[in-house]
Amino acid sequence: MNSILLTEAAAGGGYGSILMMVGYIAIFGLAIYFLMVKPQKKEQKRMEALLSTMAPGDSVLTTSGFYGVVIDVTDDTVIVEFGNNKNCRIPMQKTAITQVEKPEDAAAAE
Repeated sequence: MNSILLTEAAAGGGYGSILMMVGYIAIFGLAIYFLMVKPQKKEQKRMEALLSTMAPGDSVLTTSGFYGVVIDVTDDTVIVEFGNNKNCRIPMQKTAITQVEKPEDAAAAE
């Protein structure tokens, strides 16, 4: 180990190579932030906005792939009715919902 340090010091590596290594680490950290962390935060904010505007009568898609209609909304839970059977109403967490379609959006598409 000492021979490597002596060789590097003799070659003039010293603090310049350490600063260059720190620079590479900083650039790599920034790349990770802009390519992974920032888009994830943006998607999380979009989902929070989507779930906060959810109201009874909206059509939803759950994480398990079921389509349903929102019957009631509380702080962190939602009661969703699946199919035409009025007895099939299931309470679930808001985080289990991936898509929300407003009734106005469905009417505009037709």
